[in-house]
Amino acid sequence: MDWLKIAQSYKEEYIEKTQALLRIPTVLETFNPSNNEAPFGEDIRRALDWFLYMGEADGFKIKNIDNYAGHLEMGSGSEVLGILGHLDVVPTGGKWDYPPFGATLVDGKIYARGSIDDKGPSMAAYLAMKMVKDQHLNLNKKVRLILGCDEESGMRCIRRYLEKEQMPDLGFAPDADFPLIYGEKGNVSWNITGFENDDLLESINAGERYNVVPDECVAVLKKDVRSAFEAYLADHQYQGKVEDHTYTIYGKNSHAAWPYMGVNAIFLMAEFLKTQTTSKLVNYLCKYMTHDYYGKKLGIDHFDPEMKELTINLAIINYEKGAFTVGVNIRYPLGFELDKQLSKVERTILDYGFSYTQLRNSNPHYVSPQDPLVKTLLAAYQKYSKDYTSPIVTIGGGTYARALKKAVAFGPNLPNNPDLAHQPNEYVIVDDMIMAAAIYAEAIEHLCTEQA
Repeated sequence: MDWLKIAQSYKEEYIEKTQALLRIPTVLETFNPSNNEAPFGEDIRRALDWFLYMGEADGFKIKNIDNYAGHLEMGSGSEVLGILGHLDVVPTGGKWDYPPFGATLVDGKIYARGSIDDKGPSMAAYLAMKMVKDQHLNLNKKVRLILGCDEESGMRCIRRYLEKEQMPDLGFAPDADFPLIYGEKGNVSWNITGFENDDLLESINAGERYNVVPDECVAVLKKDVRSAFEAYLADHQYQGKVEDHTYTIYGKNSHAAWPYMGVNAIFLMAEFLKTQTTSKLVNYLCKYMTHDYYGKKLGIDHFDPEMKELTINLAIINYEKGAFTVGVNIRYPLGFELDKQLSKVERTILDYGFSYTQLRNSNPHYVSPQDPLVKTLLAAYQKYSKDYTSPIVTIGGGTYARALKKAVAFGPNLPNNPDLAHQPNEYVIVDDMIMAAAIYAEAIEHLCTEQA
């Protein structure tokens, strides 16, 4: 069956529905588990309702799981193929050329936060299911598009879903790159907390999420060090400004899985403050963290031939009148001795008189490249992309695939396309999503029909 030809006839529908979804500003502001109607906020609940009602109108079975997640289902059988997407998005930091929730269509691209991560790909997967349904294929498995509401902030949604529903027997997450991602690094964060009296520092603030490199750091200082700050900016060709006692320096956002692709504004501010204060916190950051993307300063660097290097992101700092919290995230490969290595980190923190708190850990996820699931999905990609040379890979990012025993991240970003997840001016290329829909339909056909 020529799924690409079929998908072309759904192009306008894809654009219309994707734009409508992208215009819902689904940034998690506050998680409130006591709010049964909208635990992740009203806008995220609205997006979930919108998607489920759309699916019901198109003839799918739908289910809302405690307003944490939902699914749309077709097919029958005891086994389940899960396709896992998410509706929440990261904040809209940085300079945008178009409104981040405007879903502006320009030259075949839709610009919006969440366009490539992950609303646009989720809609491509939905389109694939609709195409298969409209062709009346006889499916021997249930096919579920599972939509989560909290992927960017801890995946509480998918954990709740799996408490209430059958874990899919196999699956894929359209939330990464083609050809296919068969392994994801482990992911763990920690906080450094403490208090100090400092003659210079009133406040320092940067970052909102552990999975984003902060692009702006703002410090309120008790003394006038304008001349030194402006000289520091000029000497290093950094961007920043001073307004009264407020000092701001700018970096560049990137996903925490690839921190070296960004410019961490906390690094830049800490290196300046080191020349102006004896603050123990600033000293710690400069000694163990600044301008280090691989954990070498902490002595926790590690390399695996398949998953490559451990990476580290200094993600968050909140310092107010001496009390502070610093948030750090690492993405670690196979073979990393987590407890042993984090004990090293804890010792460096305790030696400074600060406190260490480890947050939730997610272990590395791996499916063998020889597994039939991997081979079937790769064949579907190659059929429509005509790309027989790009290798399957592992990544530092985390997708819903890691929540299942047997699942991989599968598209839709094509090789050589920029990775715009978590960055300003995020966009999705419509024609790429139409091809992705064809690939996903091919995959469903071959995984869920007898004749395929």
